Amino acid sequence: MIRVLVADDQMMVREGFSVLLNAMPDIEVVGEAVDGAEAITKVHELRPDVVLMDIRMPELNGIEATREIVATEPADAGTKVLVLTTFDLDEYVYQALRAGASGFLLKDASARELADGVRVVANGEALLAPTVTRRLITEFAKLSEAPRHPAARQPGAHGELTERETEVLVLIAQGLSNGEIAERLVVAESTIKTHVSRVLVKLGLRDRTQAAVFAYEARLVTPG
Repeated sequence: MIRVLVADDQMMVREGFSVLLNAMPDIEVVGEAVDGAEAITKVHELRPDVVLMDIRMPELNGIEATREIVATEPADAGTKVLVLTTFDLDEYVYQALRAGASGFLLKDASARELADGVRVVANGEALLAPTVTRRLITEFAKLSEAPRHPAARQPGAHGELTERETEVLVLIAQGLSNGEIAERLVVAESTIKTHVSRVLVKLGLRDRTQAAVFAYEARLVTPG
């Protein structure tokens, strides 16, 4: 069972997502939180696999809550954060990714999309809705005005990567799955999984989402 915590300041949203997810045979909602501070507390208490995290909440917003959860949870087995966004109203998608969110899901997603999103993130993959991805490309285009990832600021920060690992990193940033990368490079998917793991370890990154952010900030990939 995938254990989920739903964090949103609107009761109807929390209850709606809980009902939809509890109807799935492999997902269980183990708790709800009304703001970021309560989400942090309940993550420590309940140890969920995934937090569905709203961005705009009172007391402590979803970005700060995500940053603290990611900082205190082990990268390999810790709680993953899937951010819920109305997209058109939220201006913080890029900041939340840098804080360590594993992906984004629009609040108008269907029950199937919601459940699939939870499964993808719980499995360690990254999840970005197509419209959110387009928004991110716009944000990446403004990187000259934005603070960069600490590792990406260092000259030659990706120099520890082999040529193949760098190639895999670029393809991750372009949104390809392990299977698609394996097909592109004509190797086994298990080989790609090994390369991805090595990239994350060498760069000190938590997951594929942070790897994509790193690739853009290190100028390995350019928007468009």
